[in-house]
Amino acid sequence: METDSMENTAPTKIEPCPSSPNCVSSTSAGEAHFIEPFVLAGSDDLAPIRDYLVKQARITVINQTANYLHVEARTRLLRFVDDVEFLLDADGATLHIRSASRVGYSDLGTNRRRLETMRTELVELGVIAGGVAR
Repeated sequence: METDSMENTAPTKIEPCPSSPNCVSSTSAGEAHFIEPFVLAGSDDLAPIRDYLVKQARITVINQTANYLHVEARTRLLRFVDDVEFLLDADGATLHIRSASRVGYSDLGTNRRRLETMRTELVELGVIAGGVAR
């Protein structure tokens, strides 16, 4: 795990995915790109998420504020860089998520698998609630 210098600025929303099939986001309307947001369990900050991420291989923290976290994730084989974002909603529990490839057209499901693996592991750690936000 590496940490770059923090920009300390955060977007107010997570962008929806482009039309290419190499992105998933909890803010995308289309079924092909939509993924359920995470729901924090007992905490209204991103520290437990960051603590989890810093222990993961091929993850670099790029930007973190009180309600936003942006990391770069490198794919295992070809080391492509993907952007992964987390934005805490105003309710303090819903964590919007997005994972998108920087290059190429299709990711062969890599971004969705990455976030679903994170979901499973974070539920097991008690960081996020099981089930879906809807």
